[in-house]
Amino acid sequence: WKHGGLVGVMGYGGGVIGRYCDLPEDFPNVREFHAYRVNQPSGWFYTSKVLRHLCDIWETHGSGLTNMHGSTGDIVFLGGTTESLEPCFAELSAERDDMPSFDLGGSGSNMRTPSCCVGPARCEWAMYDTLEACYDITQNFQDELH
Repeated sequence: WKHGGLVGVMGYGGGVIGRYCDLPEDFPNVREFHAYRVNQPSGWFYTSKVLRHLCDIWETHGSGLTNMHGSTGDIVFLGGTTESLEPCFAELSAERDDMPSFDLGGSGSNMRTPSCCVGPARCEWAMYDTLEACYDITQNFQDELH
């Protein structure tokens, strides 16, 4: 695999990790196999409906392979082509009444995606609101993530 290369979505300097096959003629189905980082919700709270929605988006625009909460805490979509990145991001970030929108996760050199435990949402002994702290850090430093 060749790592890197200039791939991404407009306005973002990170969130997509370019991957190219060293032998594209021998393995044309993985000529491009980019990894796409999607920002996870604080505390990793999902409903099965949201998980199905995310998987449906990636099944449409990519390989369908996912890695939930890799080393960055992000949802990682594995195996996208350069051509599929913008349409996938448009669908992820679309405003819906019945579904949250998602942003790209951080893959920049300045800051990675903040992550936290469920804190006061599940722990009766929590002394600090980790969910609020993660949200505040994400909002205040969003430009540094990308």
